[in-house]
Amino acid sequence: MSPVLEITGLRLQRGRTAILRGVDWRVGPGEHWVILGANGSGKTSLLKALTGFLSPTAGEISLLSRKYGESDWRELRLQIGVVTSAFAASIPPAEPALDTVVSGKYAQLDLWHAGTRADRSAAKKLLALVGLARIADREWAYLSQGERQRVLIARALMARPRLLILDEPCAGLDPVAREKFLRFVERLARRENSPALVLVTHHVEEITPAFTHALLLRDGRVVAAGSRPAVLTSANLSVTFRAPLLLARRGDRLRLVFPPS
Repeated sequence: MSPVLEITGLRLQRGRTAILRGVDWRVGPGEHWVILGANGSGKTSLLKALTGFLSPTAGEISLLSRKYGESDWRELRLQIGVVTSAFAASIPPAEPALDTVVSGKYAQLDLWHAGTRADRSAAKKLLALVGLARIADREWAYLSQGERQRVLIARALMARPRLLILDEPCAGLDPVAREKFLRFVERLARRENSPALVLVTHHVEEITPAFTHALLLRDGRVVAAGSRPAVLTSANLSVTFRAPLLLARRGDRLRLVFPPS
């Protein structure tokens, strides 16, 4: 089967600074990936490149077998759902949650028209999917951080994307809200016809069992990429984060510990 996303030899350079250096990455159907890396490793730049907000210096990006530079990326971008806290500042405080979800179909922030009756019906179903049917009319300003993240997921799903990127979705969540959110993501990943998920994080503790593959970045280069058991090792993570680390398990979840000095 054709990959959902394929990146080959991706280089991103601005001036004399190489931000991404020969990145190869392939996301196949049914795969759910986690991207790990320290601050400055190139995670955000990689996301901006594959969503068309940063033009590559070299290499190829192919989404659903259509290449960047040969296809209308504004149209293809609708096939990539993105959930990021960076959107929060662009959502009007008085906008109801239902309108925020509807806006995802049109790739808009600050929805300027009400959408169709079918749009609003679909948005209500998505709010129910993320467990927030009761707050459809609640204004953005009065949503908790955890509710906002789930509303943004519902928004991203409005366009029926083939790829859903969760960019550090647990930032700002308290421990209880974080665990509830991660359990929801686990259920979403296991739904039939779920889009391929990409979780961007610094924390292995946020990797739930449904994530099948991992991409490790350091200084804009790939440390390792592939199946989760092969990639998530103490040695690879020590290289990625430039520190001696041990990968441990707690039930079906992971954690990193520093070995005794």
